[in-house]
Amino acid sequence: MHISYNWLKQFIKLDITPDETSEILTDLGLEVEGITHYESLKGGLKGVVVGHVLSCTKHPNADKLNVTKVDLGAGEPVQIVCGAPNVAAGQKVAVATIGTELFDAEGNAFQIKKGKIRGEESFGMICSAVELGVGTDGDGIMVLDQNLTPGTPAAEVFNIVTDEVFEIGLTPNRSDAMSHWGVARDLRAGLLQNSKEETQHKELITPSVSKFKVERRTLKIDVSVEDYKRAPRYCGVTISGIEVKQSPEWLQNRLKAIGITPKNNIVDVTNYVLHDLGQPMHAFDAAKIKGGKVIVKTVEAGTKFKTLDDIERTLHQDDLMICDENGPMCMAGVFGGTRTAVSENTTSIFLESAYFHPVAIRKAAKRHGLNTDSSFRFERGIDPSITEYALKHAALLIQQVAGGEITSDIVDLYPKRIEDYSVFLNFNNINRILGEEISKETIKKILVSLDIKVHSMSDVGLGITVPAYRADVTREIDVIEEILRVYGFNNITFSSKLNATISNNSRTEDHKVQNTISNLLVSQGFYEIMSNSLTTPDYSNLSESLKSSFQVDILNPLSHDLCVMRQTLLFGGLEAIAYNINRKRTDLKLFEFGKSYHKMLGSFEEHKHFALFATGNGTKATWNSTPKATDFFEFKGYINGILMRLGLSKATTQPTDNDVFSEGIAYYIGKDLIVEFGILKKAILKELDIKQEVCYADFNWENVLKFISEKIKFTEINKFPSVKRDYALLIDEHITFDQIYNIVKQVDKNTIKDVTLFDVYQGDKIEEGKKSYAISILMEDASKTLTDSQVEKIMGKIKYQLENNLNAQLR
Repeated sequence: MHISYNWLKQFIKLDITPDETSEILTDLGLEVEGITHYESLKGGLKGVVVGHVLSCTKHPNADKLNVTKVDLGAGEPVQIVCGAPNVAAGQKVAVATIGTELFDAEGNAFQIKKGKIRGEESFGMICSAVELGVGTDGDGIMVLDQNLTPGTPAAEVFNIVTDEVFEIGLTPNRSDAMSHWGVARDLRAGLLQNSKEETQHKELITPSVSKFKVERRTLKIDVSVEDYKRAPRYCGVTISGIEVKQSPEWLQNRLKAIGITPKNNIVDVTNYVLHDLGQPMHAFDAAKIKGGKVIVKTVEAGTKFKTLDDIERTLHQDDLMICDENGPMCMAGVFGGTRTAVSENTTSIFLESAYFHPVAIRKAAKRHGLNTDSSFRFERGIDPSITEYALKHAALLIQQVAGGEITSDIVDLYPKRIEDYSVFLNFNNINRILGEEISKETIKKILVSLDIKVHSMSDVGLGITVPAYRADVTREIDVIEEILRVYGFNNITFSSKLNATISNNSRTEDHKVQNTISNLLVSQGFYEIMSNSLTTPDYSNLSESLKSSFQVDILNPLSHDLCVMRQTLLFGGLEAIAYNINRKRTDLKLFEFGKSYHKMLGSFEEHKHFALFATGNGTKATWNSTPKATDFFEFKGYINGILMRLGLSKATTQPTDNDVFSEGIAYYIGKDLIVEFGILKKAILKELDIKQEVCYADFNWENVLKFISEKIKFTEINKFPSVKRDYALLIDEHITFDQIYNIVKQVDKNTIKDVTLFDVYQGDKIEEGKKSYAISILMEDASKTLTDSQVEKIMGKIKYQLENNLNAQLR
């Protein structure tokens, strides 16, 4: 939010610099993220002064040039060569001196330098209105008032306005500070706290509306509110005989300083009051209000309405609309409509000032994807007590800049007053939460400076009333926070002694296990990612395991792409992969810890997951090697490494039924799924425009934590040598390595330590329907050295079991 320093000074007398002001505002919680210098004219005409042309003679070497002598008010007159046809002796002119920067029509700077034109020296430039940026006449130089004194800065002549604009990072709860008045209120509290004099900066200077009066009652617009829940207060008045034209410079400069482009005097006044007092306004062309009646209501779903941006929108049955007899005129608190918009032909208006329910406005704005200055304030909660006051202020400003007269009484429909909040404030709670004792008088002084009324006081605490515009201050703790921010966080003392309790925590706490695995993966070249928990429902169509009926829908979605909670971490990771691939980063290894969300039988569930992704080359190209793509087996190695680090290497392998994989397996402990992984289907990758193979693993993190043991088991290193034997098997192509592994291990569980697959072959030399598996069998005995006869006996049993159970043949 942008706040003008000059504008603030309309509300409060300031004898501090903008930098000092920004420090106070930041300490108060209105963090100033930057200060921008504003000039009503770019460059501010620095270096341009009033000059008096003493003489003007023809250039000896050019017919269209003149050589002038100009008095700049200091020192000797300077010589300037000028090509303007209207330059003459005796004139007062604007002179850009040596070193001055001026700007062309495109905003590009050019510097005035000492030069020699056709042999005659020139020490500056006599400027036209176009060159100065103050007009459109470029046919000749700009002749100024004869009464001006040479040397007077041109900025004073042309009334150049400068300002300092604070960029405030406003938090959503501070709806009271969404205006210059609101910021001035906070600034006053800060100044009073820091001031030694009690009266300094005490009173705010608010705009007077005492001159508001109804001249004639010739244009009455009836108002009917059919939905007081969505529109608790609605005010309006008519103004006739206005002239829609360009706003005066002071009003334009106020709006330009905070980044608003002026449109016309009526619209500019409504924008001004919005940023001045925080009250959104809207002006309707009164002649276009059919039936002479304004109706505040909802309309039927599907009703068409064209907004000021010339887009036809389809209305929802809960959208609050400002209507006449012909239908909607304005989307209440959000956006106006084209049918009753103020134009250059408008001569009378109906001016609206209202308080709309924050939730109703927020939902309407989100439904239609609109975020306006008006909705920004209404949906956070404005001050319901200033609705009529702001209307009078705006009406007087319109009369000031557009003429006209008030032609109706103010309509103010406010059947149920929004009351202030009553809170009891306990002194002990204040001191306990703040960490030090603050005097009761200081507390009372701070509360009064924040417009919080103290209506009772005892030794225990204060009975207070918080104004309704502080929608975020409704509890005792909220008031204590207000006291703290005004008192100053920096003023709270703290002890240099730090007390801590050492606790005996489990090694298997979730965050510790996550850190262990993260460190393991980072050392292997992985990067951690964090994806949005909100996603698009379209992803549920890509897998049968993701059912739309299980989706957790968002009631107020930001967009269609972010309207449901994710059921899997898969697509967030693929979005990150697609983003990187589109930026030429094709070799990726990523991991993420997160939750999935599901609606099951009317209840909602959250499940913890851990996802791994790998795509592209696992190794980089060097002078003596070529890059190698990450394949299924390398990816399986990462999974096995994680399980081994977690002490879950005894997990058994089963086929996965997850249809996102074209090739994949799963690890179980008993009936509990630990992880399923494999190569993703090309159809899924195509949806995200990924053209390279992606490996993906999904750990059920809750089951992982369930089976982790704190006990660390150590095994003595075997003193006796191990024996390795290889078998090349010809088997049916449907047989998996898992089947071979289980059969071999069952032959002698004590002696056979490991079975690995080191080669797979299917080709022309193998008969159709068959494949060749080469396995390696590791055997060892902890008590003795294995003899050849023992090894051969075991290998014979293995051969027998494979032939009988799998119809395998030794090659």
